[in-house]
Amino acid sequence: MTSTAKPPASGAREAHPDHLGHVIFITAAAAMGGFLFGYDSSVINGAVEAIRDRYDIGSGTLAQVIAIALIGCAIGAATAGRIADRIGRIRCMQIAAVLFTVSAVGSALPFALWDLALWRVVGGFAIGMASVIGPAYIAEVAPAAYRGRLGSFQQAAIVVGIAVSQLVNWAILNMADGDQRGEIGGLEAWQWMLGVMVIPAMLYGLLSFAIPESPRFLISVGRKDRAKEVLAEVEGKGVDLDARVREIETAMHREHKSTFRDLLGSRFGFLPIVWVGIGLSVFQQLVGINVAFYYSSTLWQSVGINPSSSFFYSFTTSIINIIGTVIAMVLVDRVGRRPLALVGSAGMAISLAFEAWAFSADLVDGKLPETQGVVALVAAHLFVLFFALSWGVVVWVFLGEMFPNRIRAAALGVAASAQWIANWAITASFPSLADWNLSGTYVIYTVFAVLSIPFVLKYVKETKGKALEEMG
Repeated sequence: MTSTAKPPASGAREAHPDHLGHVIFITAAAAMGGFLFGYDSSVINGAVEAIRDRYDIGSGTLAQVIAIALIGCAIGAATAGRIADRIGRIRCMQIAAVLFTVSAVGSALPFALWDLALWRVVGGFAIGMASVIGPAYIAEVAPAAYRGRLGSFQQAAIVVGIAVSQLVNWAILNMADGDQRGEIGGLEAWQWMLGVMVIPAMLYGLLSFAIPESPRFLISVGRKDRAKEVLAEVEGKGVDLDARVREIETAMHREHKSTFRDLLGSRFGFLPIVWVGIGLSVFQQLVGINVAFYYSSTLWQSVGINPSSSFFYSFTTSIINIIGTVIAMVLVDRVGRRPLALVGSAGMAISLAFEAWAFSADLVDGKLPETQGVVALVAAHLFVLFFALSWGVVVWVFLGEMFPNRIRAAALGVAASAQWIANWAITASFPSLADWNLSGTYVIYTVFAVLSIPFVLKYVKETKGKALEEMG
């Protein structure tokens, strides 16, 4: 599946003020997939220790249950484009909504550990679909004058979803008197945490019936009259609809369907630019960012912080994530991608180093000494802030801009796959590494943050202000 990213060549194509509200509604409805992406990705944070206790499993098995969702993410992301090109963007959203709902119910009411893992894979498949279909749909319906700002709805929705999941977890834990396995209405607290996702999943499904199909898909299946109606809805009736349809058709005919073979080079298998994209994706994950979203409650409890406080710190970290994302959205087109990446790398390296130092202290009565405890909490929040204002946003901007037109779609797919694999590696390894040496684990993440600096300086070129056609 591809989307029309090139701005239209003809005159004013801005949505009229009376249409803009409708366009924002359409975009927000589509971005609900991003909200569920963030929510489902991080809600497991509140259930980790309860799952360990309920099923009496070790760190290795626990890690596989947590990380297995990423397998579904990779499959969903790889297949969503083809599904959407066959049956439409809206139908794809509706399938994802059903999968999110089924996953929430199944995860909340598992018979055993094996089916909990199965429902995690189902939810992961929905996440993968949402990660692809949301941005593509928004790009295809958004008027050119607002495409950048509306496109940012997806990333904003993801970080809001992460924060809301942690707030919900914290509220449910307090209802259960601080016990993740405490009973509420016949179910344990952790089951409610996983099951509450039914509400936004159903809302996503209902909203998908209230928004129009993408004009691009409608034209691809010969429904030009309906495509004109949608274009009039989102761009205003003053637009030459016949010209817009011809423009979209021309763009579709000119597109080169890139394949994996187009990415092959004479050295090390891939073209150098593809390796740079893979490197960006891998470094984004190897600094350990998803430990903060999948395991933070477990992490804080392991150094003596009570469950209620640990859940609260997970929520405050998510708020910091939102703040950093907003900063990146404001600065990415002003100061450029590389400066933000370099500042973020330096900030993450320093923050991670302080966390490693704090976690190296011996526990006193099961807790970190006061000084190390404060340092660990502050450093953890700063780490998330520096990640969010840099690598969390700029990597996706780079990947959308850095590849030549002829290989963009295929190269982006390979880079995204590398990101899911690296995410899985970090997620699956953390519990065992933490059992081995928590401080040493953070030293490893620090090393990757440091190495990302020379990588950016040597291999990553600035893309700010360059047309996509300039990428060679």
